[in-house]
Amino acid sequence: MTPAIAKLALLSALMVVAAQPLMGQPKSASADVPDDVQQQIERVTACLRPAVVVKDDPHPCTTLGERMDQLHVRGVSIAVIHNGSIAWARGFGVKRIGGAPVTAETLFQAGSISKPLAAMAALHQVQEKKLALDADVNSELVSWKVVENAAANGKPVTLRELLRHTAGFTVHGFPGYAAGAPVPTLIEVLDGRKPANTPPIRLESEPGSRWNYSGGGYTVMQQTVLDVTQTPFPKLLHDTVLAPIGMTHSTYVQPLPANLQPEAATPYEANGRAIPGGAHTYPEMAAAGLWTTPSDLALFCLEIERSLEGKANHVLSRELTEQMLTRGKGDWGLGLQIGGSPGDPYFTHGGVNEGFESVFVAYEHHGDGAVVMTNAQGGTRLATQIVRSIAAEYGWPDFRPAVHAAVSVDRAVLARYVGTYELAPDFSIVVTLDGDQLAAQATNQTKLTLFPETQTRFFLTAVDAQIEFFPNDKGQVPYMILHQGGQDAKGVRK
Repeated sequence: MTPAIAKLALLSALMVVAAQPLMGQPKSASADVPDDVQQQIERVTACLRPAVVVKDDPHPCTTLGERMDQLHVRGVSIAVIHNGSIAWARGFGVKRIGGAPVTAETLFQAGSISKPLAAMAALHQVQEKKLALDADVNSELVSWKVVENAAANGKPVTLRELLRHTAGFTVHGFPGYAAGAPVPTLIEVLDGRKPANTPPIRLESEPGSRWNYSGGGYTVMQQTVLDVTQTPFPKLLHDTVLAPIGMTHSTYVQPLPANLQPEAATPYEANGRAIPGGAHTYPEMAAAGLWTTPSDLALFCLEIERSLEGKANHVLSRELTEQMLTRGKGDWGLGLQIGGSPGDPYFTHGGVNEGFESVFVAYEHHGDGAVVMTNAQGGTRLATQIVRSIAAEYGWPDFRPAVHAAVSVDRAVLARYVGTYELAPDFSIVVTLDGDQLAAQATNQTKLTLFPETQTRFFLTAVDAQIEFFPNDKGQVPYMILHQGGQDAKGVRK
């Protein structure tokens, strides 16, 4: 794990906000459901578990309402897929403070979940023989061209590499444009020219050589599709993906049209304050421009599941759907991350826009999945906990909390580990001793408790990660190692 990757992982893992009661147990809004389904909903929302559970902890979980309070999440919307259909969809909390409740029809910005639907639209153009997966995109681009760079080693950029984040482009993601701010054209975004607020999108490595998540690459894909089809992107997505699947509560129009704004949730910061001016505008529509609901995204997941069986190929053939789900570098297919076992894989994607965070997951072969959308920064942590609770209720083979046993360590030993450990020039982990327990605090983040697993190795419960200290023969501790996802990142004591 590089320092940059370690920083990203820890930032997402350690974003915890001090708990302040907001709303108590959230009210849900939905049509009546059968008693057995209602009981499933109640069990899912009654016990949200962290990524890691301390063995023999008498209180291993919290309710949905408690977790929403702790993370300042105002509204949540959930759709569950079971046995090949939408089993239930419900909203919890409110669209905005003092406003109407979230329902299954409340609109949320999907963030990067925009990418897999945009990828499907691009693959539809391949199916129509208007694009080629492995052609040089410069041969298809008209109004903009990929700028030559020695880092490419003469290799062309292809649509396949763009869709699976191996094309080698810069710009991880986009912050969007606040209400009232000038919004750039797509060409201005590609070239990093004002009023664009991100750098130019340029090649930085040889296409196909490595995986590197790039919203910039999807913006290049958006321009390619626009040049080939000569169709506005929202209309293209509506006509080729949203309408054929039946996603009637979804649009790529940016900003959201006035007639739809009453249906939209208000975005909130991690501290519980509303984003000034409301939702940001994203001209980078393929990367971040979708407004939708969990139920509509569940229909997208079902379309993929059924297309794999040749039962509902409204957008893609079975063969192209299989290509979309073929695992490549970084465990990514064409627009989707692939997880699970070889015999029972799932596809997934998360999304983060300013004040909106969401996630979906669906299994390729047994017709189960879930979509969770929130209107708060930090909502990903809540969404993943909800997914774990759904996984437990419906017997999924994945997303189970890891269980670690805590041991007792003498306070004098713990005191040796206190200090600041630098993982990158602008990112450190500060370890403190609070009473008889260590705590870790990443740069600009809140403290999290460290639980001792051995005399030198400690685990967190917010994320499945461990911190291991390495004393020398003098009892000093010059460095620590962060273990996460099978990779290691070294932090040197300052």
